[in-house]
Amino acid sequence: MIKVSAFVNLPLNLSIKMAKQSAGILLYRTTDHLLQVFLVHSGGPFFVNKDDGSWSIPKGEFLDDEVPLDAAKREFFEETGQAVNGVFIPLTPIHQKAGKKVFAWAIEGDINAAAIFSNTFELEWPPKSGKINTFPEVDKAGWFSIEEAKIKINHAQVGLIEELISLYRAD
Repeated sequence: MIKVSAFVNLPLNLSIKMAKQSAGILLYRTTDHLLQVFLVHSGGPFFVNKDDGSWSIPKGEFLDDEVPLDAAKREFFEETGQAVNGVFIPLTPIHQKAGKKVFAWAIEGDINAAAIFSNTFELEWPPKSGKINTFPEVDKAGWFSIEEAKIKINHAQVGLIEELISLYRAD
């Protein structure tokens, strides 16, 4: 028999698996017969001077016990301040450079990119300064043509756009 007191010094998060998976939404629209996708740019000091290759679909991490589509909807709302509803088309998951698996769904919609507002995070910045600053998780968003989006988006996520194009053409 194991005594309860034997576990007193174990860390509280021992059984919680660190998420190595994200879920996101690839929002798209057609304007003047041209397909466009909605992307967001990460906020905070690490991405402030980065553009090409630094944009992403709105996405975020989730744990194994969460439904990935629910996580994708939550993350879209947290990063844009706007909810999306409708028919969600599952896309083939991709793996980013660090190995994180990204589940994504495409959905047609139209939101005002200039009107987004994001949740925030705190970070000691500059490093070792002792100063805690608050940054938006997403600092800007935009609608991009397919050609421009393939340049702006994290390279590993290009496959999501290419799959959307295939589905769009098949329709």
